[in-house]
Amino acid sequence: MKSALRAWCDSHEIPLLGIADVDAWNEPLFETWIPEAYRPGSIAPGTRSVIVIGLPVPLPSLESSPSIQYREMYRTVNTLLDQYTYRIAVRLNQSGYPSVPIPRDGYGGVEALVKNPIAFFSHRHAAYLAGLGTFGLNNMLLTPEYGPRVRFGSIFTTADIEPDPIRTDDLCTRCMECVERCPVKAVRKEGYPEGLTNKTACAKYSAILDKKAISPCGVCIKVCPIGSDRAFYGRDDIGIYREDAADSPLKKAWDHIRSHGAL
Repeated sequence: MKSALRAWCDSHEIPLLGIADVDAWNEPLFETWIPEAYRPGSIAPGTRSVIVIGLPVPLPSLESSPSIQYREMYRTVNTLLDQYTYRIAVRLNQSGYPSVPIPRDGYGGVEALVKNPIAFFSHRHAAYLAGLGTFGLNNMLLTPEYGPRVRFGSIFTTADIEPDPIRTDDLCTRCMECVERCPVKAVRKEGYPEGLTNKTACAKYSAILDKKAISPCGVCIKVCPIGSDRAFYGRDDIGIYREDAADSPLKKAWDHIRSHGAL
């Protein structure tokens, strides 16, 4: 079954696939661990495996963030994730394994996050338990291929599928770029899980951006140096994102994008 899932993902341009055993949520790996109500076995009793897929956000699409360009790409990736997780769940159901896709964003807009800055299920933790990456200072999941520039979706299934090993390395370099560049100082230098991001501050800032039609923020993921996508796009120097960086064709392009599409 795992080989069949991999083949299906390859045929649909889904580069990241991981499998987590549902029991992995019941074995705390650090403090503070995932509360019982937020675990797959509680949300969908009978779940045996969690399938996690990841779609990258192309680095050039978010370099002007916050901007309309990143906002639209963010929405596109989220839509694709919901469609793909739905289709995988349907295929599993047709094969006799009751399964359910979990929506990518389990909240009713950014205003709902301001009221309660947490979703009913964490795809980031699912991706971590499925061996796809490790947590960075910005509390995002870092992957070797794309750093934190990945969106994840999950499928709960009753099928017993061989799980992938959890990564034991640490991809974060503690460069402090996400800490220093956060517009609302929501990221702490201690890193996850000791230094939890101030989700309320982040949500409130996103609400301000949303009123301008340029949310989400995206700064902490665009400045992260992790990911082979940086070399692919010729963006090894993250100093290009600093406000005091010298003018360049890239900076002029970002300024052009930011000057359009916002309310």
